[in-house]
This record gives sequence, C-alpha cells and structure tokens, in this order.
Amino acid sequence: MLCEPFLASRSESGRDIPLLAWRAESPLLAVGSAPLGGGIGVRRWVLNATVPMSYDRDDPAAHLAEMAHGLDLDGPGVGLLTGVDVSEVVRRTDGGVRVWATVGLGTPVWAAVAEPAPSAPGPASPAASEPARPAQHVGTVNIVVYVPVRLGDAALVNAVATATEAKAQAIWELGLPATGTPTDAVTVLCPADGDPAPYGGPRSAWGAPLARAVHAAVRSGGAGTVVPWSDRRAG
Repeated sequence: MLCEPFLASRSESGRDIPLLAWRAESPLLAVGSAPLGGGIGVRRWVLNATVPMSYDRDDPAAHLAEMAHGLDLDGPGVGLLTGVDVSEVVRRTDGGVRVWATVGLGTPVWAAVAEPAPSAPGPASPAASEPARPAQHVGTVNIVVYVPVRLGDAALVNAVATATEAKAQAIWELGLPATGTPTDAVTVLCPADGDPAPYGGPRSAWGAPLARAVHAAVRSGGAGTVVPWSDRRAG
C-alpha cells in the first residue's frame, strides 16, 4: 500500500520550499519517467519537490536524493520536480486506483511538432540553429498512480501510456491546444507480489479506473490559474 503523502519543507537559499512525500508500507513495483528512480524497479517511497522557476541544477537526481535523505526516506525511491506548489496536489480515486497530481500548464505543447526550417548558410551563433522556445512559464504535470494489484511488466508500461492519454484528454477538454508540457512525469506503482494482471490499457480492468482518476485529477488541477510557487513568493 502507498500511504497518503505528507507535506514537509526544506531550507534552500534562505527559503522554506515545500516537499510532498509518500512512504510505502512494503516495497512496491514501480515504472515511470521520474529523474530519480525512473524505469522499472522496486521502490519504497515517492518524493514530489517544488523548485523555484529559476532552477538550473544539472544534477536533479542527486538533488532529489539529498532531499530524500533529509526526510529519512531510506532505500530506492522515486523523485520528481515541479515549479508548482506541491501542497496543491489533487487527489482522485476510482475503483481502488488512487491518483495524485500536481498540475502546472504554463507551457502547453503538442508532443509532435514540425522540424524547424533550415537556416541560411553563413555564420551564426549556436543558438541560431535551435528551435524557438515560447516565452512562458515552465509547466509540469506530475502524476503518481497506485494500483492495488500486481501488474505485469507489459501492463505497467501500458498503464503509463494510459495515464498519459488520460492527461492529454483532460488538457484538450480544458481548451488548451496541447498534449502536455515538456517536463511532465508519471509514476505508476503496484504491489511487488501476487499474480500479475496482464493488461493496463484504457479498457482493461485496472486501466479504465486509472484513466478516469488521472483524467479527473488533471482536469480539476488545471481548471484554475496555477501560479508557480516562486512567483507567488515574489509577489
């Protein structure tokens, strides 16, 4: 079982910055795209950490490990980062599946975009060959999912796809021309023991409630204006 998260804080650069952490009652099997503890493996905790919009560290996994150590989170775990105030986490349950989402949609993007046009021959700065980036706040949607039965490896991967599809559906229904943001992450956890359920697609026994819960959480979290934590502090 993945326990309800607890809210904590850490001190950095003279500021108290919020953290949201989950502990597992026993080791869980996890799959995901988090910078710390991504991939597939057994995990004991999850950490979702707010960072300032000026965040520029190039070692996010090491930084998250430091935060976890400060909270006495032992063993392997999952760590995520966001500019959103994690105290604004949205919780939804459906058919035994539990979902928590922090939703920042300041930089909505389509997953697939056209390649930039080739630049004209001649000298240019290194940045000249890079595609333009929108001058908007970075947005991140972090999704943590707990399924109460063991999922097979293929079902775990499918569950990540199902969560992502449900997120994209919610964003489209919110009126944004996008499938997500450039920095979204998702983690799906389940018991490490038991007979593995073979499917995690949106019409499967566990994928269907997962999709509904993720959709509801993202749609609710994205319905209002989400101000990045550091902007709120500055204001």
